[in-house]
Amino acid sequence: MITTDSFHIITLQADDAKSLSEMMVLNFDNFKRYFPITLSKNQSFADSLSYIEEKRKENDSKSEFTFGIKDVSNSKIAGLIIIKEINWDTKQGEFAYCISKEYENKGWMSKAIVLTSKYGFEVLGFNKFQIIAHKTNIGSCKVAEKCGFDWKRTLLNEYTPPNESPLDMELYELEHEK
Repeated sequence: MITTDSFHIITLQADDAKSLSEMMVLNFDNFKRYFPITLSKNQSFADSLSYIEEKRKENDSKSEFTFGIKDVSNSKIAGLIIIKEINWDTKQGEFAYCISKEYENKGWMSKAIVLTSKYGFEVLGFNKFQIIAHKTNIGSCKVAEKCGFDWKRTLLNEYTPPNESPLDMELYELEHEK
């Protein structure tokens, strides 16, 4: 667990299922475009219990890492950080993240990505992280920039949201400075 004065970055546990499901359902409109799979897997308490177990297995096998951002003051899940698209040969991973609108604009996600990047470099052994965001997702682009990620290029037709045409996405990268 990584701790700050405001939040903890945790590995999700079964007792987080209710809070996770509530956060996803309350933020349905915010998450449906860029987080459709995670959203679909967290529509009820039972769904979130299954999701948390699935994520625990992925963490154990190091195929993907999913962390919760938990509010210190009330133990609510405020957001998620996922390290996905992991290539252990190049020691590279991609961050995906979401935060409840209740916690937006507090700097939590930027702080959480900085801390999770440090953990990824120092503990997990990554050499590079990527963030892929749409240019209209201003919050996500700002997080990448605030966290020291460099814009690399536009990826053409990189992501297709549900029931939409493919979108060009912006690629940001952060390399480990050894």
